[in-house]
Amino acid sequence: MPLLRRAVNANKSHHGGLVVVGGAQGTVGAALLSARTAVYSGTGRVFLARPDLSDHFLVDVTCPEVMIIAFKEAAAKPVTAWAIGPGLGLGPASAQIMAQVLHADLPVVIDADALNLIALDPALGRQCARRSAPTILTPHEGEAARLLKKSTAEIAADRPATAFALQKAFGGIVLLKGHQSLITDGPGHLATNQSGNAALATGGTGDVLTGLIGSLLAQGLAPFKAACWAADLHGRAAESLTKRHGGMIGLAAGELILEIRALINHAEDLG
Repeated sequence: MPLLRRAVNANKSHHGGLVVVGGAQGTVGAALLSARTAVYSGTGRVFLARPDLSDHFLVDVTCPEVMIIAFKEAAAKPVTAWAIGPGLGLGPASAQIMAQVLHADLPVVIDADALNLIALDPALGRQCARRSAPTILTPHEGEAARLLKKSTAEIAADRPATAFALQKAFGGIVLLKGHQSLITDGPGHLATNQSGNAALATGGTGDVLTGLIGSLLAQGLAPFKAACWAADLHGRAAESLTKRHGGMIGLAAGELILEIRALINHAEDLG
């Protein structure tokens, strides 16, 4: 059975709507990578909700399918999932946006600045833990250290314990990024991703992963499966590109996007 199926009479409304929240002035690229990934991995509609449109950046010229809007417009859009954090910023306005997204009764992926906002504001952490809608947190070791008030050395020393501690503190599903990323939704349930390589050690690859998880959620995949599948596809895209180009050096995050599309179109659901 294919990972994602389409009926012969499908239209865009059948394949979800994702809002990527982020892309403050000076960090638009992070959010664009997430949004572009969602377009190319099958989401019916993709919106980039920016906290500030004062710079008049209103269109993604390389992917005009991404609809760029002000955050205040997002709630009126046909949304089935949110992804928040890439390029969001850490100011008071960003914290208010974060609180509004956490309040929404829809699946949400939390990454990057959104994780750092939770680390800075215990009230946001408590709000995250209380959510009943699906929540997926995707920290790397540095973000995990800030969330748990530990050193990165302590985090790296016992990654499974870190994943479980994050899940206990903030609820939902935790995808702890890194070599053999770990995914857990509670004590005793831990998946280990086996794909990927050091080509992913470059800026923006995490933003691509965020967009992919958000896309799969928006299209209706179960949250734990969405996290596991996204990690696997993301890693396999890096492996494929590395093989094609003869090495791991110089992979750009945006190159992953079309490779992920090809993998999705050939993926089989392993259950």
